[in-house]
Amino acid sequence: MLTFISWNIDSLNAALTSESPRAQLSRAVLDMLKDEDADIIAIQETKLTAAGPSKKHFEALAEYFPGFHIEWVSSEPPAKKGYAGTMILCKEKIKTDKIVPRIGAPEPMDDEGRLLVLDCGQFYFVNVYTPNAGDGLKRLGERQEWDRLYADYLAQLDQEKPVIACGDFNVAHREIDLAHPDSNHMSAGFTDEERAGFTHLLGKGFIDTFRYVHGDVKDTYSWWAQRVKTSKINNSGWRIDYFLVSDRIKELVKRSEMLDSGPRQDHTPILLEMDL
Repeated sequence: MLTFISWNIDSLNAALTSESPRAQLSRAVLDMLKDEDADIIAIQETKLTAAGPSKKHFEALAEYFPGFHIEWVSSEPPAKKGYAGTMILCKEKIKTDKIVPRIGAPEPMDDEGRLLVLDCGQFYFVNVYTPNAGDGLKRLGERQEWDRLYADYLAQLDQEKPVIACGDFNVAHREIDLAHPDSNHMSAGFTDEERAGFTHLLGKGFIDTFRYVHGDVKDTYSWWAQRVKTSKINNSGWRIDYFLVSDRIKELVKRSEMLDSGPRQDHTPILLEMDL
């Protein structure tokens, strides 16, 4: 049995080194993740420099997750400094090869550290931080192109061996995946175009493990807006974080859950357990 966790941390540096109230909430989540004893942990939106984690970051991560090796990719020129970025922490007993793909995405998406892959022997493990369509949907066209290229890339991997793909996909796929669908059809993350892109991805031979396990359960979300103080209290959320697996290994899925991040708004971690 292997356990996987995925979490958009919204700044690894802040979580590990700041003393702000939000950073303290983030560290409480890290304490919870430590107790989960997952085998592989995927982190999105690390917001690290091109040089990656500092010595202080590595030391702090080693306290939370001893016996893990760490792979990462950060935003680098010409992309914006300290933007996006992904990381995977993996128990040392699992032998892996790191892959940093370039999928030919609109510039500078391939340089933003959005995609990190581990070849784990039996399967590929893919961590993604999907681009947001942006305020006023100004990046919607580029986002649609990313979605097409990413789907093609996962399908290519799936031809070689099964795929476990996770991360912040920045889309609520169905109306039951957000609290207020009627007022959000023109909002980034719930446009018809983005939802169709996710449908297209699943059609390449992948399943949404949460829906596979839980069916059409409602009111279960992975993200609550920070700017709205009552969003989490009122459960006015969105489900935009996913674990997908190749259709041919779906029977190996045992659990697919959201984890409780307490009062911290923004993303909550998600967990996948598979009989691997």
